[in-house]
Amino acid sequence: MAEVTLRIGDRDYRIGCADGQEAHLEWLGKLVSGRWEAARRASGGLSTERTLLFVSLMLADALNDAEKGDSTGGGDNLLLDRIADRLEALAAALEDDGRNA
Repeated sequence: MAEVTLRIGDRDYRIGCADGQEAHLEWLGKLVSGRWEAARRASGGLSTERTLLFVSLMLADALNDAEKGDSTGGGDNLLLDRIADRLEALAAALEDDGRNA
């Protein structure tokens, strides 16, 4: 069994994988890491766990769009900006609900 260290945000994560899958796992880690800053902003930077949740939501949204054949026409940066805007609005709504509960 192989092991890969992924740097996501300001932390290192050691992940075990099948031999020969190291490069693929590193590529997946870069996908997550590449969305870290937008997710941190959207989550309010409250915690690593919350930021990872937002990264997961961003990737799920991108996957959903890809499965539906939805094209933004502006590439990854436009998609990331659109997703970050959605997540920031969601975070604001959740914070408002928490204050009004």
